[in-house]
Amino acid sequence: MAEAETTAEAAGGRGAQLERSGLRHGWTTGACATAATTAAYTALLGAEFPDPVTIELPKGQRPAFALAAEELTADRAMAAVVKDAGDDPDVTHGALVRATVRVLPPGSGVVFRAGPGVGTVTRPGLPLEVGEPAINPVPRQMMRDHIASVAARYGGTGDVEIEISVDHGEEIARSTWNPRLGILGGLSILGTTGIVVPYSCSAWIDSIRRGVDVARAAGRTHVAGCTGSTSEKVAVAVHGLPQDALLDMGDFAGAVLKYLRRHPVDRLTVAGGFAKLSKLAAGHLDLHSSRSQVDKGFLAELARRGGADAELAEAVATANTGLETVQLCTARGVPLGDLVAAAARDTALGVLRGAPVTVDVICIDRAGTIVGRAEPRGPGGG
Repeated sequence: MAEAETTAEAAGGRGAQLERSGLRHGWTTGACATAATTAAYTALLGAEFPDPVTIELPKGQRPAFALAAEELTADRAMAAVVKDAGDDPDVTHGALVRATVRVLPPGSGVVFRAGPGVGTVTRPGLPLEVGEPAINPVPRQMMRDHIASVAARYGGTGDVEIEISVDHGEEIARSTWNPRLGILGGLSILGTTGIVVPYSCSAWIDSIRRGVDVARAAGRTHVAGCTGSTSEKVAVAVHGLPQDALLDMGDFAGAVLKYLRRHPVDRLTVAGGFAKLSKLAAGHLDLHSSRSQVDKGFLAELARRGGADAELAEAVATANTGLETVQLCTARGVPLGDLVAAAARDTALGVLRGAPVTVDVICIDRAGTIVGRAEPRGPGGG
């Protein structure tokens, strides 16, 4: 048993995590689009639609995809694949990804088009030019490689137009970051490995990084990492920030801080619920309830530093919720909210490791009332 565990650990990374978890992985929209493209071009060159169609992923895996739809005319072929995200709670799970391939004149190369349900880039800062379909670089390269392989096998030139569409994609995209990032009209075709690892949260973290990129490209020098929509509204009210300066960090405070460490902006506001930011204050970078808990002992110690007597400190340590602790202290004139905000700011500055980013913190209650603030401080303490 121990030997098997050691072997899994030696394998490392997401593969070992997935093996230990027993969860089922899935496929990215990029992998689905590549499979559909491969099938469509094969049929367009005179062969049968391969069903299932096998593709090769960037790391050498060779999954097979069943076709959900196919259509062939004299000048084009369409094939479709249903996205299976495995056990990952992905909003695109079950989406129908279609690829329509048309032959172009020799020398045209591979041209990508956004069909219904696939977005178009309208703002700088993403890895695609403004006006381009939101088909990311790795899926594009996967499709180019498979077009070349099919062309070599069946005598084509490899000069094609690939139109990717996703049924109901525009509706699904409303549940993603795309509208805020300036990707309009639908979903992005994503993926760097072709594989979705369940509960990896990679898509959310990637969207945080792209949000920072978009803000920097727009010339924003002040961004806000917010735990939810209520804290976003507070950050806008306090600082007057535009939409493209708001980062929906959710529980992933560490993802925001680590990316800003490498790609700094002048100022970061961290805004969120008191309970979540008390976790950041205690040194947690993942604020999800399944991975970190409110440490009331830590809050009691902060309260003591703020002037709480033994009775109040005990009440804080035994309170039912994080919000109750700040309410108890506020009633007794102890600024626990401000102390938590200051400690959260210090944690953030520690993760930033001297990057030229000034940080302030805003703690709120469920109604959006500010219950704690820490004034801006930079890496030098100023």
